[in-house]
Amino acid sequence: MNLDKLKPISAADVKGKRVIVRADLNVPFKDGKVTDTSRLARLVPGLKDLSARGAKVIVMSHFGRPKERNPKDSLKPVADTLASLAGMPIAFADDCVGEVAANAIAALPDGGIVVLENTRFHTGEEVNRPRLVEAMAALGDIYVNDAFSAAHRAHASTEGLAHLLPAYAGPLMMEEINALKSALEVPKRPTAAIVGGAKVSTKIPVLENLLAKVDKLIIGGGMANTFLQAQGVNVGKSLSEPDFHKTALEIIAKAKATGREIVLPVDGVVATEFKAGATSQVVDVNAVPADAMILDFGPKSIAHLAQVIDACRTVLWNGPLGAFEIAPFGEGTFALARQVAAMSKAGRLVSVAGGGDTVAALNAAGVAADFTYVSTAGGAFLEWLEGRELPGVAALAR
Repeated sequence: MNLDKLKPISAADVKGKRVIVRADLNVPFKDGKVTDTSRLARLVPGLKDLSARGAKVIVMSHFGRPKERNPKDSLKPVADTLASLAGMPIAFADDCVGEVAANAIAALPDGGIVVLENTRFHTGEEVNRPRLVEAMAALGDIYVNDAFSAAHRAHASTEGLAHLLPAYAGPLMMEEINALKSALEVPKRPTAAIVGGAKVSTKIPVLENLLAKVDKLIIGGGMANTFLQAQGVNVGKSLSEPDFHKTALEIIAKAKATGREIVLPVDGVVATEFKAGATSQVVDVNAVPADAMILDFGPKSIAHLAQVIDACRTVLWNGPLGAFEIAPFGEGTFALARQVAAMSKAGRLVSVAGGGDTVAALNAAGVAADFTYVSTAGGAFLEWLEGRELPGVAALAR
C-alpha cells in the first residue's frame, strides 16, 4: 500500500459535481438523541468546505448493527444533529440507493448537502455486493472516504465504491493517516509506544509490530502482569495470562536482540478488592501479597517513565497503565498523560493516542486537547498498529 498515492479531495475540482462522502455517523445515541457530538463536529468543516466549493454533497454512513430496516437505526436524528452543528440546512433521504436517494440528490442546489439513510439497511453493504456498489455509484460523480474509523472494513460504501468512481481521501482521513505516519513511519526519534490493556492475547500483533518500529516499549495494564509473571515474579491475584508466558518471553528476547527496551513497572498500587475507595498500598513488584492485585503503576515506576518519556520525541499511546476508571487506580495513567500533554504543548514531543479506553483516560485527565493527535477510530486504529492493510485505505491508494 503506497500511501503517497492517496489523493486529497482538497485538490479536486468539485464544482457542480455529485460528491459521495463516506463519513462515520455511527455515534452514541440514547432516547432519540445523540449523546456525544464530537465525531460529528469533526466532520462538519470538511462538509462545509465541499459545500463552499460548489459540490452537491452526499453523505453516506452506517449506524448500529441492524439486520434489516428498523426505525430505531435510522440516521434521520443524526442528520438533524449534524445540520444543527453545521448551522445550515441538511436534507435527508429515506434510502441510500434507488429512486428516493436519486430524487433527493437531484433536488440539491450546488453547495447543498444530503444525508442518505443507513447503508446497513441493505444486506449487500457488509458483504460488498457488486450490485449494491453499482447502485451507490450511480448516485455520484466522485467518491470521498472520510471515515478512517470504518476503513478496516471491506464494505460496499467503504471499499467497493472506490473502484467505480474517482476516489479521494477526505480531510479527516488524511489527518489520521498523517498522524499515524508521523508516529510509526517517519517519526522523530527516540520513539516510545505505551501499550496497555487487560490481555496480552489481544495485543500480540500490536506488540510485535511496534517492537520493530519504536525504541522503547512501555507495557501497562494487566498485560504488564503477564510479562512480570513470565519472568518469575509472583503477582498475587492480579489479572494475568499464564498461557502467554512463552509469548511474553519471546517478545523480551526479541527486544534485547534488536536493542529495544521494554519498560515494565518496578512497583505497583495493590489492593485486595477491585472497587472504588478500596484500601490500597504501594509495594515493590517482588513483594505483592498473595491475596492482592496490582491495579496501577507505583510512584517509582511513574518516575522512571517520566525519565523515559522526557528523552523521547515521539510517543504512540494505546491503552491505560492501570484501572483508571476506579479511584485511586488512575493516578499512574493520569500522571503520565499530563507529562506527555505538557511536552506536546511545548513542542517537544509528537504524541498520537487512540483506542476507546485511552481516549476516555485522556479525557478523564483533562489533557486530550494538548496531544498532537487523538484518534477515535477504535478497530481501524488497532489494525493499523498491527501493521495490517486497511481495505478502505488501500482502495484509495491503488
